[in-house]
Amino acid sequence: MNERCSHCHTKYKIEPSFFYGAMYVSYGVGVALGIITFLIASYVFDLDRIQIFLAIMAIMIFGLPVIIRLSRNIWINLFMSYDKEKAK
Repeated sequence: MNERCSHCHTKYKIEPSFFYGAMYVSYGVGVALGIITFLIASYVFDLDRIQIFLAIMAIMIFGLPVIIRLSRNIWINLFMSYDKEKAK
């Protein structure tokens, strides 16, 4: 992740404990992704328990970079607001 925004030069690392908050958000995003994977694997593809478990594990492992970046973006957007004037 970049240290500063290329447009408004906002520093992304607010404080060292910023990533603890993002960790809690990533837990929620991961649980939501696991539930969605379970529902799709169970009801759409009609897989058994072991196959559902393997599908959830594969999605979690390969989706980890996306989950981490998404959780950081969600967490920082709770505290920082977008200013159109600074972006120009």
